[in-house]
Amino acid sequence: MIYTQLRSFHAVAAEGGFTAASKVLNVGQPTITTQVRALEDHYAIELFHRRGRSVTLTDAGRGLFAISQRLMALEAEARDYLNALGGFQTGRLKLGAVGPYHVTEMLAAFNARYPELKLTVSIGNSREVLESLVDFRTDIAVLTHIDEEVEADPHFLTLPYSRHEIVAFMRKDHRLAKRRSIKLDDLSGERMVLREEGSTTRRLFEAVIARAGVEIDRVVELGSREAVWLAVQRGLGIGVVADIEFIPHPDLVTVRLTGADLHTTDHVVCLAERRDSRLVRAFLAVVEEVRRAPAET
Repeated sequence: MIYTQLRSFHAVAAEGGFTAASKVLNVGQPTITTQVRALEDHYAIELFHRRGRSVTLTDAGRGLFAISQRLMALEAEARDYLNALGGFQTGRLKLGAVGPYHVTEMLAAFNARYPELKLTVSIGNSREVLESLVDFRTDIAVLTHIDEEVEADPHFLTLPYSRHEIVAFMRKDHRLAKRRSIKLDDLSGERMVLREEGSTTRRLFEAVIARAGVEIDRVVELGSREAVWLAVQRGLGIGVVADIEFIPHPDLVTVRLTGADLHTTDHVVCLAERRDSRLVRAFLAVVEEVRRAPAET
């Protein structure tokens, strides 16, 4: 197997098509197609189902993609190692985060220590961010409130970072808006605007109200914090958010929720097998310094 053939296969699988792969690799599409076809012909297998311009992995393709993801991660780690020998002159660290509010402090500290390194951040919900880490598309994940099974899974290294209270927010003219705090029972029958099911904040909130026997009116489900804020601003209902994520607005107020321990804990997560990667290890060291800094001052 020629490495360039495997590299072309990986790019097509990761990008979902030959055209996208050619742009990522900066290689002509006919070359990518020829290399993948040569790989299939040599081993007498089919790696992709081709439907017009779109492609999907076959069972054989999915198996090979799982291997190529690890190989590409090792290649990146080898580059990181060689860069580190030269004093971290170049390199790129890829992060996935549930929101910019949870990662900017870490990024600023890391950039101040290693200004020559490049950082890229992709934003998604907790499920998407963890999947990107497992698939080697990112090096570090910043998650809010990881599940117990993830924390106990030996395949992951987790570092708790900061704790944030989940609060309700609503329009200033809402009947509950003048209170400093409300009980969960006060939300009974209230119209609520919630994030999508992959949202950690939603999952924690719904688990708490279910234990309390509180029934709410789920008016709408939206796929981003910004969409939830706009819906609440328009008077569609009450939203819930980690206090660090709430952006002050003249029409909106936050109200504390009492009667339950409702909070998120940010965690920095990496794959245990990559904990000794130079860039990953350097980032974790900076995170640990930032995490300890408030207690030392």
